[in-house]
Amino acid sequence: MTSFRGNPGTLEDHLTTYDRVVEVGIGRRTELSGALAEAGVSVTATDVTPRAVPDAVEFVVDDVVDPEIGIYEDADAIYARNLPPELHRPTLAVAERVGAAFLFTTLGGDQPAVPVERKTVREGTLYVARDEASRADERSYPGPRE
Repeated sequence: MTSFRGNPGTLEDHLTTYDRVVEVGIGRRTELSGALAEAGVSVTATDVTPRAVPDAVEFVVDDVVDPEIGIYEDADAIYARNLPPELHRPTLAVAERVGAAFLFTTLGGDQPAVPVERKTVREGTLYVARDEASRADERSYPGPRE
């Protein structure tokens, strides 16, 4: 992740370090996905019901509990805002399956239900369940010996 010289930065600052991201459960909060797209990040947003998103953001109806995995396959990062604890494990499973970083925030006092690294951002706490180091380790793993 990028260092912000004493300034904690924003969610947008962290997410613009990725080329392609998928937002899980966009709901009606589209300002972040729109800002990322304007910054040159390829953004796909998902939700279990159809949602209006900015023109530069691709939207797909999907449930991360029973995902259409192709939506996530080329993502560098999967992120979610105000992600409820019951979706932490399923979203992490998708991120692990496709080799993407997984970053999220929670609502109020909800604690992460998966192992995380905590990062302070202006909006509060950003939880990083999978980061670039995890992804690099996966890419360098040669697989099982025959």
